[in-house]
Amino acid sequence: MITIAIVILNWNGRPMLERFLPSVLECSPVGGTDMQATVVVADNGSTDDSVPFLRQHYPDLPLVLLDKNYGFAEGYNRALAALGGNSPTANYDYYVLLNSDVECTPGWVRPVVEMMERDPQVAVAQPKLLMYDRKDTFEYAGAAGGFIDAFGYPFCRGRLFMTLEQDRGQYDDEADIFWASGAAMFVKADVWRQVGGFDPDFFAHMEEIDFCWRVKNTGYRVRYCPRATVYHVGGGTLPKSSPFKTRLNFRNNLAMLYKNLPAARLRRVMAIRIVLDWVAALKFLAEGHRGESAAVRQAHREFRTLRPQLRKKRAGLKQGEVSATYQGKLLLEYYLLGNKTFRDLRGRFLP
Repeated sequence: MITIAIVILNWNGRPMLERFLPSVLECSPVGGTDMQATVVVADNGSTDDSVPFLRQHYPDLPLVLLDKNYGFAEGYNRALAALGGNSPTANYDYYVLLNSDVECTPGWVRPVVEMMERDPQVAVAQPKLLMYDRKDTFEYAGAAGGFIDAFGYPFCRGRLFMTLEQDRGQYDDEADIFWASGAAMFVKADVWRQVGGFDPDFFAHMEEIDFCWRVKNTGYRVRYCPRATVYHVGGGTLPKSSPFKTRLNFRNNLAMLYKNLPAARLRRVMAIRIVLDWVAALKFLAEGHRGESAAVRQAHREFRTLRPQLRKKRAGLKQGEVSATYQGKLLLEYYLLGNKTFRDLRGRFLP
């Protein structure tokens, strides 16, 4: 039997649990005797009434209680370790990392797991992510699977920067992708252990892209399954515009590139990205977003501080050119050429 742990990491999210946990519990039974899915809530040191709420209304639901807020990255590392994730005799074959602000649909688990079971090299996958309040539109955090361009800018099938496409079936094909969204990420438990989970220094944001990059550098594939759909609110813990979020995104993007880029491209890409980030900081300032501009500058200071330990991490990792990397320059295509959808992109993807 294939065993699956659907793990919701919660931090002060009682309203989200109250709103969305019923759909997870209702839609997650997989049916048959070949698979079994268990829903688990891992609480990341909440200071609201999340835990009393769960104990009162879901007394039989497995809970993992962490002593403080470890962030998304280390929070999941510790939660999955508590499920046996660091043991050779782990209790589960698959982990599903699911945000607390996700509405599930009936039968959403089985198609993804069946796709992954067909190919031992597929280690990570995601379903189709649509917006909760506009259910015909792809959601920012994952859409129909994630990619990065030549300079490390992330984007998705169905989402380039802030442009979201309507779902008209244009991405209803299974496909290899660069990264799977942490909002609803399926991962084989043995690969999670092999790769070492998320980088705890990321705290939140970009950790799933870094993880998928390391997975791909280890020789595995990341894939998108269109036959499963979930609806994501997005911004459930942090608002979409936040200097704290901006700082994490810019810092972690630099850290991810520094750790994982092939040696032949490392120096050039890092130099260009640093220049582009300063352009972004000036743009924030010109638009009156002083906090966002300061956040970019702070991100670079933190990156410089982290660089010695990032150098050690890089030395312990394998780097190479990996599939589904976009060789084009997204900024140029989007802002200067007006290519606003995934299918407009004119560069090539590494096979």
